[in-house]
Amino acid sequence: MTHWRCAGLRWGRSGPALAWHHPAHGDRTSPLSPGRPLGFTTGPGRWCVGVRRGARHTPCPAGAEVSASAVSAQCPDCTRLDRSYSVAADTRTDDPRPYDVYLAWFGPDLIKVGITATEREGARLLEQAALSYTLLGRGPLMAARRAEAVLGAALGVPDRFPYAAKRAAREAPPPQRERAAALAALHARACALGGLPESLALCPCAPVHHDTVFHLDRVRPVHGVIRLAPGRTVAGQVEAVAGPDVHLTDSADRALLLDTRQLAGWPLAAAPADAATTAEVAVPVREPTKPEGLF
Repeated sequence: MTHWRCAGLRWGRSGPALAWHHPAHGDRTSPLSPGRPLGFTTGPGRWCVGVRRGARHTPCPAGAEVSASAVSAQCPDCTRLDRSYSVAADTRTDDPRPYDVYLAWFGPDLIKVGITATEREGARLLEQAALSYTLLGRGPLMAARRAEAVLGAALGVPDRFPYAAKRAAREAPPPQRERAAALAALHARACALGGLPESLALCPCAPVHHDTVFHLDRVRPVHGVIRLAPGRTVAGQVEAVAGPDVHLTDSADRALLLDTRQLAGWPLAAAPADAATTAEVAVPVREPTKPEGLF
């Protein structure tokens, strides 16, 4: 019997939602609003989610199984296919769409530079769990890429941080005015640089904050991070969602964190929200904040 499988978390205009895919019935989503109960039991295994480009989904031709602990829900073959037409892998240099260069604030001393398609209207910053951000400029793809490289070389601004550092900073972020000031200072330094492409139109510093959309006032220090395995139950109440992370309170009043990148690919059966969480809960390790890792 074929089941609905989780396809991960997606951010849309109405907020975050879990995405689902069924070979016969297509796609659907389940909103993840604060206060909503969430309860499920994982199936016997986790399988590759295939490749999605826009509204088109290509199933994994091998039906490959994926490790329960893997951040990616794609097998190596589907990963290669996905990256064969990817902006991140610089395989779409002829992309005619305009791109935004942004500065994203994740925590004290955690400001990164990145690019995103203008048409996505900030969704990339929600996916990355940026607490605040401002645009730096807008222009063709290669101009945006060049600006990203210039900031990295001239100002030492990284393009990624470890996820553990983002999560730790989220629990007690400084006021918006402090974040805005840090972004404004870096924005001014970046605009004063020589070497930025002429085709990149600079944008004024206008910080956007995600405190409300992420419901940061509901985030408690995380007791532990959920580790999924076959036949395990996760249950509780949704408190907040930031990037791919769902903050839950379980029946034992523990503040748990569910990384939905690791939820993708699992067939899930419904469980009562007051059920006991039987999945392993790992105490988070506070990692150094130096740039490293993939995210």
